[in-house]
Parts: sequence; structure tokens; C-alpha cells
Amino acid sequence: MMVSKDSRDGAPDSGVLLVDKPQGVTSHDVVAAVRGALHMRRVGHAGTLDPMATGVLIIAFGHATRLLNYVSGHDKSYSATIRLGLGTDTDDAEGRYLDPDACTYSDPLPPVEPLPDLDTLTLEELDGIVQRDFTGEIRQIPSSYSAVKVHGVKAYDLARAGKDVELKARTVTIASCTLSRLRKSIVTLPDGTSRKVVDVDADISCSSGTYIRALARDIGFRLRVGGHLTRLRRSRIGTFDLADARMAEHLVLAERGEREFINREGERVTRARAVLRNPDRVPELAFDEVQAARLAMPCISVSADQARELRFGRTLPIALKGTAAAIESTDQGRERLCAILAPAKDGNAHPEAVFPLDTRS
Repeated sequence: MMVSKDSRDGAPDSGVLLVDKPQGVTSHDVVAAVRGALHMRRVGHAGTLDPMATGVLIIAFGHATRLLNYVSGHDKSYSATIRLGLGTDTDDAEGRYLDPDACTYSDPLPPVEPLPDLDTLTLEELDGIVQRDFTGEIRQIPSSYSAVKVHGVKAYDLARAGKDVELKARTVTIASCTLSRLRKSIVTLPDGTSRKVVDVDADISCSSGTYIRALARDIGFRLRVGGHLTRLRRSRIGTFDLADARMAEHLVLAERGEREFINREGERVTRARAVLRNPDRVPELAFDEVQAARLAMPCISVSADQARELRFGRTLPIALKGTAAAIESTDQGRERLCAILAPAKDGNAHPEAVFPLDTRS
């Protein structure tokens, strides 16, 4: 199966990339690096990762960006380190330390009775609390420093501007949360004081929209000691799984670099940027639209006549149980994605997104 090619230089004009995002850069920094490698503006990503986080970031370019909403809605898996004993205003290690009494929480649960002592807290004791109160369906308020939009403005932009951010609680599902390697230490705060903390590793599978930072914060509040993330790595979005050997053949590696520029005030400024390790190989590592669609959702086969109707935005008398990708087989033995279908109220299949015919293939 071939990726659709641009007639000018043989580069793909549409596809999906699996990027291993490095620490210290934003998701948008990775998008910018892919734009530079492909010399293309139409590039986007599914599922924002914070600068501190690493791991799976799905990047799409060309018409394949229409697949991103369907990819981002899948469940996800993470490995994380939660620090108990300190909360921060961002709920991760990049924030300012908070007094325990200033820490917020998502669900008005009473504190654990009796409150455990961090000096004597065991992995089994903590795991019991997490399994009882933080697995299955839970209510969660995203961090104020998140990409959730408030009246069209991202929450972290409001928070960084010093404005109060009030986000509504949402229902999310923690399918599993496995704890390991509990260890205790003493950390020195910026003011010179010391604080006892407990670090614990967690492997988490959860629904789309779950904030692992908020989970760490809420576990800390449940114990009335504060909590935040010190490490986060996303290992899976749906079937885009780093543990799958098939994904290794498509994995785009990146690292943190720096760039210097002169700002409007004439000052020299240094900023982090994402650097792709093998930018020349990015085109060949891409999944084509059909491959990406098969990884993202159920697929059905359609005839050339049906594909033509779908590209005109017309419904088809096909019964669907949910969203599905319509795949057309050509006379040349190739496959191409023609539409994303959703069940309509009249029982037919309605094209939610249409992919133009590639006349060059």
C-alpha cells in the first residue's frame, strides 16, 4: 500500500505520523518540526501532551488531518510518577509549590479515615485507596493549566495571565491504575525548608479527556497532603501502541533542541524547539490514509459508484452501529479512503468527512 504522492517531488501529500514526543517541548513544537520536514502547512495533532510529558503524539498532514478527531477520542495508556506530600499550581513538576491547605480537588470526597502518615504509608495501603476511589467512573476537574477552552480561550493562557480559571467537573473512566515502586525521600523547597514526600509509579489506562495531573492532585488531596506529577509518558492512543512491534516501523523520533531569535524589543531570546532525528525519513514513515483509518476505526468496503455518491455528500442505504471508514478498491488493486460515515436518524449512512479523489494514483 502506498502513501498518496505529491506530483512535484514524490513526497506524500497526506498521511499520519506516530511521533515519540521528547520532554521539554510543546505538542505544537512537534507540529512545527513536521511542517518543516514536509514543507507543508496543513499539519495538526491529536491529544495534546504537556511540555513535561513524553510519548505517543499522533500527527496528521494533508487531508488526513480530518482523521484527528476520531483518533483523539480513543482511550489512552500512560506511565507516570506521582509525588505525594506536595501540590503545585500546575499539578506537575513545572509549577509553583502550594501550601497543602491551598490544594484543590475534583470530587468532594471526605478525607481518608484515619489519615495515613507518609512515614508509614505502604504500597498496599495506597493501592487500596486508589482502587476504591480512583478507578472506574470518577468526576474530575482538569488542571487550570490545561488546554481546555474557556469562552474560546485556553485555560493555561488565562492562568498564566493571572486570571481565575473555573473549569467544570467531567466524568472520566479509569479502566486500570497499577501502582509500583513506592519510595520515600525528603526534598528541599525553594524557601529552604524541607518536606517529606512519597513517590509512586503508576501505569494507567483511561478514557479520552482524562487528566493524569488531576488524578495525581486528587489522590494527594484525598490523603490531605497534596500531590502532583513528576513524570508522564503516554504509551498508547487506541491501537497506536508503542508496545506493538508493528508501530516501531513507523515511529518518528524527536529530541529537544533550542532556537535563538531577536524579539520585538531587540533582545536575544532562546526557546526550546522539537528536532526530528531523521527528517528526511518522515515521508516514508507515515501511515497512509487507509492504514490510519483501519487503525482508528471499523472500516467497510464500498464500490466505485458508492464512493462517488459519498464524495458528493450523499447518504447511502447502509446500516451502521457507529462511525466507520468507507474504503474503495480501485481497478488497479489499490485502496483509498473516501469518507468517514456515521449512522443517520433514517437508518442510512451519512458522510461526516469526505476525502477527495486522488487522480494522480
